[in-house]
Amino acid sequence: MTTTLRAPHATDEADARHLLLGMLRVRRFEERCVELYSAALIRGFMHLYIGEEAVAVGAMDAVGPEDAVVSTYREHGHALVRGVSARAVMAEMFGRVEGCSRGHGGSMHLFDTATRFYGGNAIVAGGLPVAVGLALADRLAGQDRVTACFFGEGAVAEGAFHESMNLAALWHLPVVFLCENNLYAMGTALRRSESQTDLTVKAASYAMPAWAVDGMDVLACRAAARRAVGLVRAGAGPCFVEFRTYRFRAHSMYDPELYRSKEEVERWKTRDPLETFARRLGDAGLIGPAERERLEAEVAAEIDDAVAFAEAGTLEPVEDLTRQVYRRAVP
Repeated sequence: MTTTLRAPHATDEADARHLLLGMLRVRRFEERCVELYSAALIRGFMHLYIGEEAVAVGAMDAVGPEDAVVSTYREHGHALVRGVSARAVMAEMFGRVEGCSRGHGGSMHLFDTATRFYGGNAIVAGGLPVAVGLALADRLAGQDRVTACFFGEGAVAEGAFHESMNLAALWHLPVVFLCENNLYAMGTALRRSESQTDLTVKAASYAMPAWAVDGMDVLACRAAARRAVGLVRAGAGPCFVEFRTYRFRAHSMYDPELYRSKEEVERWKTRDPLETFARRLGDAGLIGPAERERLEAEVAAEIDDAVAFAEAGTLEPVEDLTRQVYRRAVP
């Protein structure tokens, strides 16, 4: 069965602040990362989440601390919302030992066992088999846990997607598949790569509940994720949610972005999840300009502190570079 959920219309002041602050943290953190990347303080590949914040903030609110989270290489927002500190994420971006992956992973491989955040996976669809494995381990150990697996719509074209969906359904595993459909994967429009562009239809073919939601609306994202997590936790087997969203920046910092028009991007920016939610809160009398300014200041101070922490961090000694690297034994 495939359905489309609508957002609830109300929230209280504390909840409104929590959601708005979460989206602000992700947005401002990544905007600072752009500046640092341009200054060559962050190196390598970097994939930004700007425009998609409602998905991470809304969906993660449905996942408990005991549950596992598996993500993609566009995972800065997921990590921050999950509870990985801005200091640990920024230090990892700088390649410092104090980073959440000890500087080994960089932007695409954030990892934190304390928050059960299992990547940051650079391979498209690479996180799905990991999520199925985590869920199977919990089932075998008798743990009452759910695994939340984030991935982009580009993963749907990979064999690992279909194998993972099939096994999860066959074995009735507690996995919530959370598809962030930003329409372009790396740089190819969904309509040019998939004959069936309603991804809930693909998921439903594996005999699991599947529905779509407005990925630019944080309340709608949370409602959809809560419904899915609730079903899975109650023993209904895996669920699939398609978040229909859009990234405002190019695929990566190296992407010339020739596959879509500037006019299209600007149209989507009118649905900016951060600004549309802030306007709704203002109209409801929950958060006005003064409180928004205070939240912005709080986020700015946190990010300044994270940057200072990263800049003062430690580079791994050269003699340690071959540690944890495997090689075939020579006869």
